Amino acid sequence: MSEPEPAAPAAPTDEHRHVPGDEELWSESWYLDFFDPDQGIGGYVRLGLYPGLGTAWYWGCVVGPDRPLVTVIDHEVAIPPGRSHEIRTEGLWADYTVETPLDHVSIGLEAFAVGVDDPADVYGDLRGDRVPLGFDLEWETDGGTYAYPGVTRYEVPCRVHGEVLVGAERFEIDGHGQRDHSWGVRDWWSYGWSWTAGRLDDGTRFHGVDVRLGPDPLYGTGYVQAPGGPVQAIDRVAHTAVVDPAGIPTAGTWTVGDLELAVDPIAASPVLLTATDGRVSRFPRSWCRFTAADGRTGHGWTEWNQPQPR
Repeated sequence: MSEPEPAAPAAPTDEHRHVPGDEELWSESWYLDFFDPDQGIGGYVRLGLYPGLGTAWYWGCVVGPDRPLVTVIDHEVAIPPGRSHEIRTEGLWADYTVETPLDHVSIGLEAFAVGVDDPADVYGDLRGDRVPLGFDLEWETDGGTYAYPGVTRYEVPCRVHGEVLVGAERFEIDGHGQRDHSWGVRDWWSYGWSWTAGRLDDGTRFHGVDVRLGPDPLYGTGYVQAPGGPVQAIDRVAHTAVVDPAGIPTAGTWTVGDLELAVDPIAASPVLLTATDGRVSRFPRSWCRFTAADGRTGHGWTEWNQPQPR
């Protein structure tokens, strides 16, 4: 059994956009999620740039255990010019700003979203109530950063604060979350994975990714960061999932080194992904409650990429 080692930090210069590769599925993406259990609300945004496909993808959502899913999914966004992250289409404006590299970023979002009672409806025509959605949020680094070994990607655990508007509701967020930034070739339709990141109530932060081709592992990494301690790199990661008829996980487990977690998805925000050749992948992402084997509890987000049979 390998002992945890101090993780390599991310580089401040990597916070900006990168020169794209020539591959069709080369992409650059930014994820930012949050959860505020006291108010029963969580959410995330993702900006993905796909120069080989000539488009950008934007996702944004708000979820909660007693709330309908409110989601924005647009796969036909013009790629922002230069180093900009600002997008603007009919019914959608969003921006992402690095205030201080590796320490502080902010986002803005103004959109007309779709509200649905059943998250599985996203896999169909995605019809529902038209809901105004707005984010004015800041992610401030809470601990150390983590650069993936051998892969151009890094993770940043954060405190999250700001304002969320959902219809006529207004929330002052004071919670936690995770952000990450990656660039390179990503094939959503050839292999599956699970990613997780969260915070236990004692302040422990954790993250893991488990990439698989069918049952065979392709890549795995993660970290655990004790309160006030350094980020410890982990190479022993694994996950399981129990899914409903739509494939949305209802329970599962995650193991990151010696940290064993039961995963209880609270609220899901799926996305349907269709390749240019017609292949389909389902991508449920959920705000989750975690329970460690020693009784500690916490919250975070987990995703599962699920390529579908032809």
